Amino acid sequence: MKMEQGMQLIDGNGKFNVDGLKDFMTATEFAQSGLSYAIVAIIGSQSSGKSTLMNQTFHTNFEEMNAYNGRSQTTKGIWIAKCTDIDPFTIAMDFEGTDSAQRGEDDTVFEKQSTLFALAIADVVLINMWYKDIGLENAASRPLLKTVFQVMTRLFKPRKKALLFVLRDHSKTPLEYLKTALLEDIEKIWAAVAEPETLCSAPLKEFFNVEIAALPHYEFQEEKFKEQVAQLRQRFVHSICPGGLVGDRQEVEPASVFPLRAEEIWKIIKDNKDLDLPAVKVMVATVRCEEIADEKLKCFAYDEDWLKMKEAVQDGPVSGFGGAVSSILETYLSEYDREVVYFDQEVQTAKRRLLLSNALMVVRDAYDTMLMHLYSNTVNRFKTSLEQSLNEGQEYVAAIHLCSRSCMLKFDQGCEDAAIQQSEWNASKFREKLICDMLSEMVASYEKQITHAFTKLEAGERDTRASIRDVFECNTKEAISEFSDADVSFVLRSSAIDPKLQHMREHANNLAKMKPREAADAGRVLMRMKDRFSQVLRHYENSMSWYRTREINLDEIERNALSENCS
Repeated sequence: MKMEQGMQLIDGNGKFNVDGLKDFMTATEFAQSGLSYAIVAIIGSQSSGKSTLMNQTFHTNFEEMNAYNGRSQTTKGIWIAKCTDIDPFTIAMDFEGTDSAQRGEDDTVFEKQSTLFALAIADVVLINMWYKDIGLENAASRPLLKTVFQVMTRLFKPRKKALLFVLRDHSKTPLEYLKTALLEDIEKIWAAVAEPETLCSAPLKEFFNVEIAALPHYEFQEEKFKEQVAQLRQRFVHSICPGGLVGDRQEVEPASVFPLRAEEIWKIIKDNKDLDLPAVKVMVATVRCEEIADEKLKCFAYDEDWLKMKEAVQDGPVSGFGGAVSSILETYLSEYDREVVYFDQEVQTAKRRLLLSNALMVVRDAYDTMLMHLYSNTVNRFKTSLEQSLNEGQEYVAAIHLCSRSCMLKFDQGCEDAAIQQSEWNASKFREKLICDMLSEMVASYEKQITHAFTKLEAGERDTRASIRDVFECNTKEAISEFSDADVSFVLRSSAIDPKLQHMREHANNLAKMKPREAADAGRVLMRMKDRFSQVLRHYENSMSWYRTREINLDEIERNALSENCS
């Protein structure tokens, strides 16, 4: 029979063995048992055979007292070991004996601390006591039972425990009589705890499932003792199944958090604070869920498929981007969900949201790069297709409708393909920017037409101001009308269209103001005067006989030229 070596979890001075527990978890693979485990602790008087009982029942190897050296303290502090060949995975905890001569009569601090730890951490607490103590007011077990019930007042909403009383050195007294007497003792002690007002309204059965077993004398009836121990052992097989010792336990935490939970509980006990087990549960869930979330985030950030997708999108749009990234994200979110399923629901939900938020931060740059590629490609496609349609002789408004509808459909399809399922992102900002740029292209085209119309005005036209007004009204009105018809394709609010229309009006207005100034420019006026003077002079030359007279009225020609120039 293989014997499992014990490990000292807490030494006699109350120091918690963090590194030792870590090694123990690794060696026994306790963490892999999930929720399928039970923890059994034993408390009782010093030298009452606790270690011997644990070794015989669970095939552990706790140090036992040497009878030839007399009654003395053997177990110091708290020890743990894996039970051999018991399903579910079972941890045995051997506690230092109470009323120890080594600690002295007045030193009950560690006794109470260790008892509270046993009640907080274990599913089953074995209370090892002599059968002859039952019914005696001054029995050695009574202070122990009183301590057990007193420390219950320091447990806020404790989990229901199985208290298994093991009556040692049982002889001829009928077990049923002993059970009745023991239950009466327990009820009396329960009613007389130091702070009865905290528990008086709660019956004992709300806190404990009380079980009783009896064993014969180990030395005088060894074979019978071992037979009874074998039967006792069977009570721990399938202990967590319905009908088992702790088949009705609730709010079980995964085995993987046992080190964290045990250390935190012992720290609170050592600090002499009331032990709020629900708060400990939340604290443990918080730490563990954060660890799991951090691990999944790191795995996602270095996932090979994600890194390939991230690199590929730098060069251009990637088909299936959104679906591929969403699938990778879902893989790690699902792993997180499986690993935290037994922790506090609010904690696991909050940490999942944080994990998703952090993962999306990793994805965001690549997603924005993807949309930027779609935006740039669509702008270029719109320019090219619109120019091609106009060159083919298509009417301007119809060309705008056709090109914009085609390009926007292509853009929206690309954005849908790039969408990350786990996010609430949308492409609205990129879509608005795209439409704005497409409208700007249209405005630039119309402004170019208006500018061309003003440029065509003849510098020498007699009614310059009237010509400018005609060009302004005709071309501006036509451009604004066509633009208003064309922008229907974009289904935009007036707040987006109005600034564009205003810009076109201001552009035409500025041209209309500048044209007369150009006409009034000193250099231009002088040139036009020379031109008109030459024209009038030629007119005179053509209308008069050059040979009849050489006298020309230059003053009259100059007046006519000035008059016509200023008209």
